[in-house]
Amino acid sequence: MLDPSSSEEESDELLDEERRDALLAAGGGSSPRSLPPPPRDPRGREGGAGRAASPSPSVLSEGREEQERLQREEREKRLRLQLYVFIARCIAHPFNAKQPTDMARRQQKLNKQQLQTLKERFQAFLNGETQIVADEAFCNAVRSYYEVFLKSDRVARMVHSGGCSANDFRDVFKKNIEKRVRSLPEIDGLSKETVLSSWLAKYDAIYRGEEDFCKQPNRMALSAVSELILSKEQLYEMFQQILGIKKLEHQLIYNACQLDNADEQAAQIRRELDGRLQLAEQMARERKFPKFITREMENMYIEELRSSVNLLMANLESLPVSKGGPEFKLQKLKRSQNSAFLDIGDENEVQLSKSDVVLSFTLEIVIMEVQGLKSVAPNRIVYCTMEVEGGEKLQTDQAEASRPQWGTQGDFTTTHPRPVVKVKLFTESTGVLALEDKELGRVVLYPTSNSSKSPDLHKMIVPKNSQDSDLKIKLAVRMDKPPHMKHCGYLYALGQKVWKRWKKRYFVLVQVSQYTFAMCSYREKKSEPQELMQLEGYTVDYTAPHTGLQGGRMFFNAVKEGDTVIFASDDEQDRILWVQAMYRATGQSYKPVPASQAQKMNPKGGDVSADISPLYTDRGQKHGMEEFISANPCKFDHAFLFQLLQRQTLDHRLNDSYSCLGWFSPGQVFVLDEYCARYGVRGCHRHLCYLNELIEHSENGSVIDPTLLHYSFAFCASHVHGNRPDGIGTVSVEEKERFEEIKDRLSSLLENQISHFRYCFPFGRPEGALKATLSLLERVLMKDIATPIPAEEVKKVVRKCLEKAALINYTRLTEYAKIEATAEKDSEAMNQATPARKLEEVLHLAELCIEVLQQNEEHHSEAFAWWPELLAEHAEKFLSLYSVDMDSALEAQPQDSWDSFPLFQLLNNSLRNDTFLCNGKFHKHLQEIFVPMVIRYIDLMESSIAQSIHRGLEQESWQPVKSITNSLPNVALPKVPSLPLNLPQMPSFTTPTWMTSMYESTNGSATSEDLFWKLDALQMFVFDLHWPEPEFAHHLEQRLKLMATDMIEACVKRTRIAFEVKLQKTNKSTDLRIPSSLCTMFNVLVDAKKQTAKLCILEGGQEQQYHSKIDDLVEETVKEIISLLVSKVVSVLEGVLSKLSRYDEGTFFSSLVSFTVKAAAKYVDVPKPGMDLADTYIMFVRQNQDILREKVNEEMYIEKLFDQWYSGSMKVICMWLADRLDLQLHIYQLKTLIKIVKKTYRDFRLQGVMEGTLNSKTYDTVHSRLTVEEATVSVTDAGGLQGITMKDSDEEEG
Repeated sequence: MLDPSSSEEESDELLDEERRDALLAAGGGSSPRSLPPPPRDPRGREGGAGRAASPSPSVLSEGREEQERLQREEREKRLRLQLYVFIARCIAHPFNAKQPTDMARRQQKLNKQQLQTLKERFQAFLNGETQIVADEAFCNAVRSYYEVFLKSDRVARMVHSGGCSANDFRDVFKKNIEKRVRSLPEIDGLSKETVLSSWLAKYDAIYRGEEDFCKQPNRMALSAVSELILSKEQLYEMFQQILGIKKLEHQLIYNACQLDNADEQAAQIRRELDGRLQLAEQMARERKFPKFITREMENMYIEELRSSVNLLMANLESLPVSKGGPEFKLQKLKRSQNSAFLDIGDENEVQLSKSDVVLSFTLEIVIMEVQGLKSVAPNRIVYCTMEVEGGEKLQTDQAEASRPQWGTQGDFTTTHPRPVVKVKLFTESTGVLALEDKELGRVVLYPTSNSSKSPDLHKMIVPKNSQDSDLKIKLAVRMDKPPHMKHCGYLYALGQKVWKRWKKRYFVLVQVSQYTFAMCSYREKKSEPQELMQLEGYTVDYTAPHTGLQGGRMFFNAVKEGDTVIFASDDEQDRILWVQAMYRATGQSYKPVPASQAQKMNPKGGDVSADISPLYTDRGQKHGMEEFISANPCKFDHAFLFQLLQRQTLDHRLNDSYSCLGWFSPGQVFVLDEYCARYGVRGCHRHLCYLNELIEHSENGSVIDPTLLHYSFAFCASHVHGNRPDGIGTVSVEEKERFEEIKDRLSSLLENQISHFRYCFPFGRPEGALKATLSLLERVLMKDIATPIPAEEVKKVVRKCLEKAALINYTRLTEYAKIEATAEKDSEAMNQATPARKLEEVLHLAELCIEVLQQNEEHHSEAFAWWPELLAEHAEKFLSLYSVDMDSALEAQPQDSWDSFPLFQLLNNSLRNDTFLCNGKFHKHLQEIFVPMVIRYIDLMESSIAQSIHRGLEQESWQPVKSITNSLPNVALPKVPSLPLNLPQMPSFTTPTWMTSMYESTNGSATSEDLFWKLDALQMFVFDLHWPEPEFAHHLEQRLKLMATDMIEACVKRTRIAFEVKLQKTNKSTDLRIPSSLCTMFNVLVDAKKQTAKLCILEGGQEQQYHSKIDDLVEETVKEIISLLVSKVVSVLEGVLSKLSRYDEGTFFSSLVSFTVKAAAKYVDVPKPGMDLADTYIMFVRQNQDILREKVNEEMYIEKLFDQWYSGSMKVICMWLADRLDLQLHIYQLKTLIKIVKKTYRDFRLQGVMEGTLNSKTYDTVHSRLTVEEATVSVTDAGGLQGITMKDSDEEEG
């Protein structure tokens, strides 16, 4: 085949005319099926033949334009028909390519309507309008998928470009839920894989909706055909759609080209290959070559043409002659690859032997019945035998002579083209000595493959003296025609080397292989031919009658240098069939046409059979198809035709129902491969055109697989740079120039796609496409195929692209944010642009920026795994653009406004977890902006807390608070961002950890709770900032801890003073009940003790020591107030004992009481002193114990208090008794002390005082003294104690 870029090697006017037709046909076509101009300028499809419009068109110019349009359409139609003829031949008889079976199946693409339906289904699910049951986690996942993915404009654009399938949607959802499920806690008995599969099943249910899927399989079966292996009929139909060929036109071409006739198609291929070889020889002789990059390639080009034709011949030769001949073995031809096929006239290359053309036939003999049998009795048994001479003999079933009918079939195999068939009729012999059955008749037949196959009556030969003179047998003999026997029949022949006598012989045209045919003559009962002649190199044609030859009426001959063979048949129809068969076998370019006068010699005078090719040709001529069918393929520029074909096929492919990404279907690949091989389209030209088309579609918004671009580019690069795997090939100047041009376009395209990676590859779709694009970019940047490009150069280009991407992404993001804001707010509110509004917008923009960076990390980071720092630089550039808007919004905020802290928390929480962005340029800028604000905020808060402590404690009522949210004065939980500007509050997002426990127990005072809550909230606020710079974060923490220490210390000291003042105001009688305010103060210290561990402690160094000081202060203060309180309650006991002192022996009061009682007792019953004093004191102890137990929160301090109270009480009693060692206790004193001691012991034991404290030496001393006094009184006045005793005190009541 000629070089596709050559224009001077063809001098034929037909080729030039076809080229002009193609140019004009493609010039101004606006229909989707219009053919483009030739690929001289890959970027311009619309230049070419377009004529400049007249500035003032007249009626004449309009008419001329209309005429030109009609002519252009006609030429375009003619070119399409011619191209379809070539394609149809490729489909009808392929011998180079096969339909690939290893191509990836393409998924059905989604369109706009399906996307809208999908959105509605997911919205219905989120609104609870479906029957699908789902938990909250799945609903959240679906909501995120709906909001982020389905509603994305990037997804809508990808759907519009045809690069999105249902599988892409499912994969995105699967990746989303995999991340969510991994973050869920483990559940016993429920694996995360089960959760994933369940969620995917629910997704599929939502995706399908409530559609009726009964019809879906049929629809899918029809539309999925293009992805499967197609039949020839399906391929014809596909390319009719691609080229706009009507069904009638296809049928006319099909019949005229005899596409169903394998012999005709093989002959056409042989003629085409012969023509290509002749053109190559002509080019070599005339030295008209395409322009190559080196002159040495001219001879190499000729060798390439010869080699390609030889390869095609070998491919054709390797095809089986037919799939039907089981015993026929393909005869391999031993030819040299380079030059043998060029020497067509040399008959010494291949010599066939007679054994090479041995045929195998199958005969079917069916015996129906015998008629005219009279010589045997009706009840006698008769039967028939059948045999093919030289083979086995078969016998029918037995039948009565009255009904000699069988219908028996016998199958035979023979190698004789002219077999002899014998059928005999027998009757069983009745004689005792008879050895054989009696033969009643026989018939001998000489069938051929052309013989009638219907049952006929044959007269049988009967023995002498037989009565059956009219004996006939009805039978059918069917002899098949082997696939490699192309024609057979009787001819007269006369030749110089074979068939040297003019006589009638039985001839068979045998195809030995795709390139070897033989004309053989056979005799009866012979397997091998008597004589044979190879048809290679002969030319067959019709001739006039030879008057000197007797026999035969219709003549034709086969001519070769040095030999002529004359043939003659008995009628015209037979001659036409023989010439047609031999024309296919010889491979000659000249097509024989019978003379008009020869048709008049047909003795039958009837119509020629409809399956004869000349009549098909006549029919084609009637419909204007002859010029397309008889056109010589070697005279067309197939490089240009293939470019048109490939362009139309790609347009058709991108518009079908599959998300093909530019990949052809298996059937399309098969036809294009076959066309290129058969018509010699150079591989580099094919891929250059393919690249040009793919780049143009990609530039227009279609999604093209970069892997496909990589394959074609690598092929072209290896060809142009001379590194082809099959060796160095010829490279034309045009191929190199076009390659450099396409390389520049491809480089620009790839850089543009990388700069728009979020929009060209949304959500990482198509999967792996961005990574493949980067790999292809590296390949394109290589100077040649063997020298790798330095990594820094690739990195430099990618960095530049990502810098552009940052600007593109941020620009589109701000546009999206403005559109969204416009939809939410009216235009008047937008024009106001208050500081709060600006902050709200920049906060929303920050959320969008973080979402963009997260999506980049999730969907695109894998593609940039080679250069992760470049993606980080892209993020920094992106954030630097955002910082301009952020700085502007923050500058507009009023002084001492804390509404911007959520912005810092939002950005910082995102940046601090990123390895590359943490403490990066933007992150440091963010810290620089907020450092003064944080310091100012803490300063104001410290002043505010100090003032609140001072004012609060001065006005403190020391009433306990139950609920902090109801009792704290004006300290509501902060609501961000609406914080008051006069007094700063904590913009904390978390509640203090200890607050929950306070709802159910009595706490300290309002001032202390306010203090602790503010300190904790302030520290939680600073903690929630998660300040990324360690030194400043440590400084903040240290400052807040020290501030808390100072505040708590002041609170503790003021509480200690207030406690002492309050305690001094209480009385010392048994009416004393510890006020709740004292308990509240106690609880304040208890809470201070607890809060110091959390608010004041820092790990290590001076901070730990400073915390120990405040801790010691609190502990010492608690001890002091316990001592003060114990002193107070012990003083009450001292008052009771002082009352008992009045009964001491020897005092005036005691003597007066004793005398009065004794004197009065002589006359009346005088009541003795009661136990009111003891009971009052015991009630005092018990009620104060209950008060302390109820209102003081710390058990440890209560126990210490009770221990000291008990010890102090026992000590006071012991000292009181020690002062009266020399005196006997009055009976009233004894009874009161016994009851007080016993009840005190028991009550404090019930309160949890330890046994060691209860049974101290002081108690033992008191117990011994009271026991002795009790014993003394029992001797003198046993009834005076009234049952009160120190014994069994545990069992005493009261």
